[in-house]
Amino acid sequence: MKLGLSIDLDTCVGCHACAVACKEWNGQSLMAGPLTDYDPYGKEATGVWLNRIRSYEVGAYPESKTVNVPMSCQHCEDAACVTVCPTGASYKRDDGIVLVDPDKCMGCNYCAWACPYGARELDQPSGIMKKCTLCVDRIYDERLAVEDRQPACVLACPAHARKFGDFDDPNSEVSKLTAQRGMVPMLDKLGYKPANRYLAPREAPQVKVDEPPPKKSLVELLKKWAGA
Repeated sequence: MKLGLSIDLDTCVGCHACAVACKEWNGQSLMAGPLTDYDPYGKEATGVWLNRIRSYEVGAYPESKTVNVPMSCQHCEDAACVTVCPTGASYKRDDGIVLVDPDKCMGCNYCAWACPYGARELDQPSGIMKKCTLCVDRIYDERLAVEDRQPACVLACPAHARKFGDFDDPNSEVSKLTAQRGMVPMLDKLGYKPANRYLAPREAPQVKVDEPPPKKSLVELLKKWAGA
């Protein structure tokens, strides 16, 4: 089993609904919470987020476009964060999900430094490293309807840019999307074998720019306005 997300960068509108839903669900979750906010009403409000959206401007104006890239733990097959953890707090489950045992974590930051995706954040008051859990406490909750057993970010996405499933199952929706649309792992050349897949955005549309009208002198413009 290899659980993960597929994310369509051509569909994501950068609304941050996934990040907010993740914060809300995991803030009270026994697996990840609480997610501390530092001075939430201050001038530079910051805090612990397990899902962040990074926006980039691609191309040259007027043929440019904004690409929004949601980034969270990629649940790598060969996870560097697990390898470097000196206490065994970071571990990988049989279903492919990478988690942190808060009772073993000593907040040394080794895993955060090893992660090339910037997907781990230290909760400073507790001294415990936090990260995406794929809402493991939700996806296995048999008290929920089957359609609700998905990560909070997937359920909240208004553009349906995010899908969740088992990449080892060729009949799953995420596997079919990967095969049909050429979805690729992020920074795959690093060799960590991330589970999540991204669909690259289409090329920016070609916009024809009309030639600007010839400039006229102020005298000519005044005569035209005066009806001369």
